[in-house]
Amino acid sequence: MSRDCLFCRIVEGSERADIVYSDPDVIVIRDIHPRAPVHLLVIPRQHLGSADEVEDPSVWSSVMDAAVRVARDMGLCAGGYRLVVNCGAGAGQTVSHLHVHLLAGRIFQWPPG
Repeated sequence: MSRDCLFCRIVEGSERADIVYSDPDVIVIRDIHPRAPVHLLVIPRQHLGSADEVEDPSVWSSVMDAAVRVARDMGLCAGGYRLVVNCGAGAGQTVSHLHVHLLAGRIFQWPPG
């Protein structure tokens, strides 16, 4: 855990967030600046600055399992959803803690940006 990390503070409970799912490895929260009608962040409890710091493949397994579980539980599969990982500031990562954006509730364009 890093005291300087917003997501670590959310994980430990010292910072408020709208948590929609939690298990021993992952939490899922609503994004405070949503870019879609449904915009969730799937966050591993372990502090990893970005995707390129992941050495244990079980981290990805836990994150993706949680993302799909939440998408199913919220009924998002029929309408489709997008999973996005930004790696580094140049790609749009604003919090230096690995997280996956789960976006749904509208039609998405490709390419995205």
